[in-house]
Amino acid sequence: MSTDSPRSSDAREEWSRAELLARIVTESQRHYADYSLFAQAMADHVGLHPTDMQCVALLDMEPEPVSTGDIARLTGLTSGSATRLVDRLVKAGIVERHADPHDRRRSLVSLAPEARKQIGEAWDTPGRAFGAVLESYSDSELAVIADYLHRAAEVGRTQAQRLNAGD
Repeated sequence: MSTDSPRSSDAREEWSRAELLARIVTESQRHYADYSLFAQAMADHVGLHPTDMQCVALLDMEPEPVSTGDIARLTGLTSGSATRLVDRLVKAGIVERHADPHDRRRSLVSLAPEARKQIGEAWDTPGRAFGAVLESYSDSELAVIADYLHRAAEVGRTQAQRLNAGD
């Protein structure tokens, strides 16, 4: 099965709006499926479950340690599942728990420095490959891509909340 588009990228300015919208839907579905395969392969490569790897990736983006409740919110897990996830990651040496300086009843979680290094090294080659794709776009095109990804993520979170609420 080919993942090439039926029309060349040089002809993209000739596409109708309906064709462009249909292509975006199709390419988004392909991207999701292919990225799911990549996420599984990356998790396998570093020896983690895909959900654990998702948590690690999210923690890597957070500027400060987060609570287990924050992890539940970021991953869509229940609080009990998030606690078990953190317990597994602490046992594996991937994350560290720290006392919350503002609330001694709770702890905060951050990536362990060695895990941050290991995950960074694992992302080195894929990161360069994804970066090479982005290099081919102009600054204005990158701004559109970033805007689309941000807005699509917001829609995804909202629709996940709606579906989880039973609507």
